[in-house]
Order: sequence, then C-alpha cells, then structure tokens
Amino acid sequence: MQYIGRVERHNISEDLANAIRKMIVDGVIAPGSRINEVHLARELGVSRTPLREAIAGLIREGTLTSVPRVGTFAKPLTIDEFEQVYSIRTLLDPEALRLAGIPSKPHIDRLDRLNKRLAAAHTPEDIIALDDEWHLLLVENCSNDILLDLIRDFMRRTRRYELALMREQENVSAATDQHQAIIAALHDGDLCKAVDGLRLNMQSGFQPILQWLKRREGYVS
Repeated sequence: MQYIGRVERHNISEDLANAIRKMIVDGVIAPGSRINEVHLARELGVSRTPLREAIAGLIREGTLTSVPRVGTFAKPLTIDEFEQVYSIRTLLDPEALRLAGIPSKPHIDRLDRLNKRLAAAHTPEDIIALDDEWHLLLVENCSNDILLDLIRDFMRRTRRYELALMREQENVSAATDQHQAIIAALHDGDLCKAVDGLRLNMQSGFQPILQWLKRREGYVS
C-alpha cells in the first residue's frame, strides 16, 4: 500500500521523515522492528536516496536507532527519553525569547494571526506543525543561531510523543490561550512576563504526555 499519497518535492526528506514518524506512531512500523529500506521505499513510492536522508535525520533526532553491521530500528517511546528531552526544551525556548527581545509590532501581529490559525486547527498533524511554527516565529529574532538549531532539533525529538498522544486521546488541543498571554505581554513591552509565560506554556505540555506514557507503560509509583 501507499502510506502517503503525495510528497512535496521541495522538501521530500522532511516529508518522508514525517511519514515514517506517523507509521511508527500508528503501529505500521512496530517499536523495535528493523527498517527495511527496499520495502519502505516501495511502500512510500520514493527512491532510496531521499529515504536514506530522511532515515539519517530520524537517527539524529532519536526516532530511529542504528546498530553498526546490524541495521536501523524503530525506537520505542519511553518515559526516560521523554523526561530528558522535554526538560531540556523547557530551558531552551525561554532563553531564546530573552535573547530575542521584544519584537516589532508587525512581528507580534504575525504571531497573533498564526495563533488564530492554530486555534482553528483540528488534526494532530496540523496542530503540531502550527504550534512548532508559532514557537519558532516567537524566537525568530534570537541572535544565537546554535540555540535556534537546538530548539529545532528538540522539536523534532518531542514531535513523535506529541503526535502519539494526540492521535490516541480525543479533544487534545494546543494551549493557544497561553500563547495569547505571551502575545499580550509582548504588546505591553514586558519581556520578563513574556518569558515567564513561555516557560509556563512549555511546562504545561509536559505533564499530559508524561501521564499518558505512564498509563501506557502501566507505571506504578
């Protein structure tokens, strides 16, 4: 079968990475299973060159793991990994906003419009993509390019957890009200309040996924 019907040619590797993440979340690729590039390329209807690029990116972000002379395997979702990854993310974004400072009014208006689009989104894929886009736009003026690269990397690392939660549970939505509070603080020129609001926003996304993972693993405290 064809798991994705179309691939945007301008960024085929990222589209393939998204498709593979979905396949893992949906159980099409079982956790711990070996990735067969030939079969996967046929299933996705692509050549192996862009597929290898996508797989390499997924290995870097931790969605897949590579064992030398053995193969590449789908990495299961775990509490330990999520706690380590997300705790770092909650440090990165507020620091990037602090360095970015108060954006221009047109920039703040863009944040507001994007947040409205996010509030109207319904599918897990759209919610996650728009939420990531909003957070990147928020810190776009950060002068530390390495910090921005780290944020993008950790977004990719947490994406499969967010996608898995949203696909399994109904009525999960983005915290657009918290985004609006950050926007209001920026309008008022209160950078400290905006940074604190962003930190709260990041922390609020942690517990729902952690509790879901604990239920999923039959965790007993």
